[in-house]
Amino acid sequence: MPNSIASLTLTKRQKELVDFLRDYRKDKGISPTQREICERFGYTSFGTLQKHIRLLLDKGVLVRDWNKRRALLPAEELHELQARQNGFPPLTAHTDTAGPAGLKAVSGATGVRDLPLFGAIAAGSPIDVASEQETVSVPDVLTRRGENYVLRVRGNSMIDDGIQDGDFVVVHRRRKAENGEMVAALVNGEATLKRFYREGNGHIRLQPANERMAPLMVREEDLEIQGVVVGLMRRY
Repeated sequence: MPNSIASLTLTKRQKELVDFLRDYRKDKGISPTQREICERFGYTSFGTLQKHIRLLLDKGVLVRDWNKRRALLPAEELHELQARQNGFPPLTAHTDTAGPAGLKAVSGATGVRDLPLFGAIAAGSPIDVASEQETVSVPDVLTRRGENYVLRVRGNSMIDDGIQDGDFVVVHRRRKAENGEMVAALVNGEATLKRFYREGNGHIRLQPANERMAPLMVREEDLEIQGVVVGLMRRY
């Protein structure tokens, strides 16, 4: 189980952000948007807020509820919800001999399924099943009804969404996506992990979560959606 907030060293502003998020969710039942957080603390730039969020995600204090506009929530809230639903803490990481991926569910966990590992997702590498198919054990809470699979992330294009090089994302196989959803997609045969936005006139914007990277504009006919990201796993 990740460290509790009390056991972590937070700056005054980081603690204020976490307290605001927790109080907002307690009062309204949902998380604030990033715009609302900026207004609360007087930030004129989303970049300033993103730096705080990135650090809090890295420390495990905050987590993201994937594919939702109001996505941020305190980690302990998600842990408690998952424990109630499944009777075990969320999968964080293992580096033992739990199969080729080196990941497995928490000892004694129930509600776990083995999903195929379809290799790495990075520019220039198509999403294909390896000749000797590998599998990863994934808690049901990180999956959706239907077909799911796992991809190993290469690169830092989604770092501001808390996804780092070497992470494993759980993908729900779908051929269509809604605006704002994070998709695994093929663009002219090359794989990429980005957020999906329909721009009109037959064009799609694939938005990275890295302020140093520009969005990718593609024609709809050149894009093949392979699925939508619904879960994240990481080694520690």
